[in-house]
Amino acid sequence: MKHLIIVFFLVSLGLGTYAQSSKKKVVPNLVTFDQKRLHFGFLIGVNTMDFTIHHSGASTPENGNNPLYASVESLTPGINLGIVSSLRLNQNFNLRVLPGISFGQRNLSYIDENKVEKEDDLQIKSTFIEMPILIKYSSSRIKNYKPYLVAGINPRYDLAKSKQDGLALNKMDLYYEIGFGIDSYLNYFKLTTEFKISIGMFDVLNHEGTGDMVDLPYTQAIDKLTSNIFQLTFYFE
Repeated sequence: MKHLIIVFFLVSLGLGTYAQSSKKKVVPNLVTFDQKRLHFGFLIGVNTMDFTIHHSGASTPENGNNPLYASVESLTPGINLGIVSSLRLNQNFNLRVLPGISFGQRNLSYIDENKVEKEDDLQIKSTFIEMPILIKYSSSRIKNYKPYLVAGINPRYDLAKSKQDGLALNKMDLYYEIGFGIDSYLNYFKLTTEFKISIGMFDVLNHEGTGDMVDLPYTQAIDKLTSNIFQLTFYFE
């Protein structure tokens, strides 16, 4: 949280310095845009999905009494699509509801106590229906730019099969989200660039497993599994 606030103020300071030092007169675009009570738009973005893994260190007959340890092998890019609904609360605050869908994948690799890695990674694919509800705090407009902070919650429902390849996940999770961005006022629309972090609140691992005994060691190796998502999003309003 502190790091995001620092970045926010550095961006604001940089834009302010630019506005003061620029000799060329800039004509403001969309001067009445922020006075509208309600406006709409759409979003498109990219994401990377990650896990926070709490290992159990379980030594069981299913894993040959040789505990397994999981890690996210690589971050795979995904896509976000959605609709923007923004309600102006006052000069600095907006309530934003952003229903949409996101696609992503996480690759889990396993290694045992002897540092022998399992041959195949588990590919955990997700297709989320999501409903972010966020509060956006904006600074004062600096010519055609306005930096902001955003925070809120996002319930996500995974449409992908609950029994993945080797690991079963719960379909429902609730995330808290925080991010920052810059509104750019162009001639005919407002373009927003935003970076946001989503942190899952609940354990998404289905501890009953997939029902296949071969997959049981993968589930036994994990005590708790939470989801994290990093997003770079472009809004057109």
